[in-house]
Amino acid sequence: MVQRSASSAAEAMSMDLSPKRPAKAYSADGGAYYDWSPSDLPMLAAASIGAAKLSLAAGGLALPSYSDSAKVAYVLQGKGTCGLLLPEATAEKIIPVKEGDALALPFGVVTWWHNLHAAATDLLVLFLGDTAKAHTPGRFTNMQLTGSNGIFTGFSTEFVARAWDLPQDAAAALVSSQAGAGIVKVKDGQRMPEASDKEREGVVLNCLEAPLDVDIKNGGRVVVLNTQNLPLVKEVGLGADLVRIDGHSMCSPGFSCDSAYQVTYIVRGGGRVQVVGIDGTRVLETRAEAGCLFIVPRFFVVSKIADESGMSWFSIITTPNPIFSHLAGRTSVWKAISPAVLEASFNATPDMEKLFRSKRLDSEIFFAPTH
Repeated sequence: MVQRSASSAAEAMSMDLSPKRPAKAYSADGGAYYDWSPSDLPMLAAASIGAAKLSLAAGGLALPSYSDSAKVAYVLQGKGTCGLLLPEATAEKIIPVKEGDALALPFGVVTWWHNLHAAATDLLVLFLGDTAKAHTPGRFTNMQLTGSNGIFTGFSTEFVARAWDLPQDAAAALVSSQAGAGIVKVKDGQRMPEASDKEREGVVLNCLEAPLDVDIKNGGRVVVLNTQNLPLVKEVGLGADLVRIDGHSMCSPGFSCDSAYQVTYIVRGGGRVQVVGIDGTRVLETRAEAGCLFIVPRFFVVSKIADESGMSWFSIITTPNPIFSHLAGRTSVWKAISPAVLEASFNATPDMEKLFRSKRLDSEIFFAPTH
């Protein structure tokens, strides 16, 4: 066990942790599906994490499918509809979704996504999830129920006819009519089911409207998804949060103290990121911009400083109720350690120790610029 942990740590230290953009997996008139590959972002496989993004044009429909991974979906842009059928449920939930919505999608859930014909913008949805049980570690495999690569095209006409009690000619016509792969554009005039706000209860949390877990003036704001405000998070086994920091603000150096990975997608803006790993080695120093994804290895310390326009990011953490330790600010571990220990540890004078301890007494985890 010790040897394996050491090997894992060494691999994390040598991996390319730089933020990456996704590649287009497939597209059609109705939109496109993008994903991040473990070959481009090796930490995906190491952490058994998958990441993908769906873009639906006006009238686009992501066909019904299920996945080999539990996920959290986050609506980055637009408004639309999500059809959701939980395992063993007898009826689907038809949910109106909008920017800021987060949904927990457990194993076995069947979903479809639709952008209205009258939509002014594309519907963009981010998917982050656990691939520990997936066919390909670090990558989602979506099983299409319909379409040219759906299950109907795999079964023979005989099996389709018998399973769904159809005449042979009807079964043949049904199989041959499956056109688009994954995404189609709904025909003009074809009515889609009406979404209901009441279906959002217990399934969706809007991170832009939810009560703030952290709110620091001129610093930043945080909304945390957990088992309290989104119960399905427990079934997914992941926690998540939306963090928004103001221009030139800093996010305190910190780490996940429960062996979780942090998977971060930059939603808006951009800024500088530093990650420090084993033996005080800085393993990442870079700029992160909207549309990029990066992963912080377990127990590594990360900090961010926003550009002038600020920065926001959506993250999942590989535990449903994550715990973080911060190394600066009022709740810093340094504030609780004995002065004598600090003096000896830093090889500092008592005056220097007092100066160090006297700072950030009122600051939490975000630090507004001082100029």
